Amino acid sequence: MIDLFFAGGPIIMSILTLQLIAVVVSAFKFPEWTKELGIFALATGILGQVIGLYGMFEGIESFGGNINQAMIAGGLKYSTISTIYGLLIFMGSLVIRVIQKPRFV
Repeated sequence: MIDLFFAGGPIIMSILTLQLIAVVVSAFKFPEWTKELGIFALATGILGQVIGLYGMFEGIESFGGNINQAMIAGGLKYSTISTIYGLLIFMGSLVIRVIQKPRFV
């Protein structure tokens, strides 16, 4: 599990972990912000993927374009880790929001 954290980029994954903590804290202190913090985590995850793709394309350029498909697939796989983490945080924030939503009888 820790290898996925570092493979996804330690800076972005640390930011996403702090956002996960913020979602959990907001569920108790500021429930109206829970969904918005989840959306922010999703956007941060997508930003992490774009940064990862940029790094992959920079690597392809430095090799002069002479790379195999396995290297491209590996770069795409690792670039999606932060997006998956951000999406899981967003889905968790939606579940928390649905559970806390007031019900009218």
